[in-house]
Amino acid sequence: MLFWQILFWFSVAMIFHSYVLFPLLMQFLTRFKKLEFPQPADNEWPRLSILVAAFNEELVIGEKLESVFNSNYPPELFEILVGSDNSTDQTNKIIESYAQQYPNLIFKPYSKRRGKQNVVNDLYHLSSGSILILTDANVIFEKNTLREIARPFINPEIGLVDTNMINRGLKKEGISHQEKAYISREVYIKHYESVVWGSMMGPFGGCYAIRREDYSLVPSNALVDDFFINMKIFEKGKKAVNNLQAIVYEDVSNDLQVEMVRKIRIATGNFQNLKWFGHLLWPPFNGVAFTFMSHKVLRWLGPFFILFSVWASLALIEIPLYGFAFYLQVAGLLIPFFDYLLRKINIHLRIVRFITHFYSMNLALFIGFFRFTRGVKSGVWKVTKRKQ
Repeated sequence: MLFWQILFWFSVAMIFHSYVLFPLLMQFLTRFKKLEFPQPADNEWPRLSILVAAFNEELVIGEKLESVFNSNYPPELFEILVGSDNSTDQTNKIIESYAQQYPNLIFKPYSKRRGKQNVVNDLYHLSSGSILILTDANVIFEKNTLREIARPFINPEIGLVDTNMINRGLKKEGISHQEKAYISREVYIKHYESVVWGSMMGPFGGCYAIRREDYSLVPSNALVDDFFINMKIFEKGKKAVNNLQAIVYEDVSNDLQVEMVRKIRIATGNFQNLKWFGHLLWPPFNGVAFTFMSHKVLRWLGPFFILFSVWASLALIEIPLYGFAFYLQVAGLLIPFFDYLLRKINIHLRIVRFITHFYSMNLALFIGFFRFTRGVKSGVWKVTKRKQ
């Protein structure tokens, strides 16, 4: 009986620490700290290379390029390199039309699909900037975005800078509100990690920047390239930070089924990165190890903690406290099905949708773990549907 009690409370504690206690602790530690970046002199702004891997992005690539060229960053100090990963729609034609107008746009079409990370690796070799900005085709810049991405690199200790991703395109009938709330919360947790230790745990892959000398070629079968690059920064002893002033926009995912496909792919890649960078969890009492364990590893193991807590409370069901916990957890597991029925009759309850969102994330992690155990041979994956 003691074993089941320990298993139950340990599982609950790990979930509580990752989702509640750790964010509160980070917020507390930043009460009297602030992340400030100096303003470079006119002759100190670095040359930027903006790298974009595109596959069938005809719906967004024009807006993306317009947002880059409308930037207030000196045009002679940046270049944009776009690699089309064997696009079969009008993506290439649209990019070519912009390349005719802007000499600092380098277009590289590929005749064989190889995956985002391989295209970015190629663009890296073709680029010339001292700062690389890795960004997706559907992420839109503000006029000041490039300046705010570049500004923190005045500090030589900083190797990677993340942006403040703001979501748009919210709809009540899908999961967009829940997805936006989750992403917004993640932005601030990562900012707190930046302020306290410079150990921001993974940029949003839609847009972040890295020093040229700190870029690491991503394995061809990697499914979450941004996290791989981020952890390589820590291996080199440098800092990764989030700049809330570097604002970018992205349409938020709204279709649960489409989002599940993306989350399963990311989950599989998460376990790849745990295998590659598990050594950074030791020694445990430093900023990188603590944030890695608290913010990422415990969440990735979340579905197992959920199962362990249900299993343990079932074994202890005759004790009123654990019996209540068991039935409460079973009710929680049934809520996504209840939410599905409500959606069928056009009823959308946000609190119910948040619970669905939590369990769907953990289901994706559970599936992703077993896909990882079978081995990942290719890094090519299906692009998330745009304009959902």
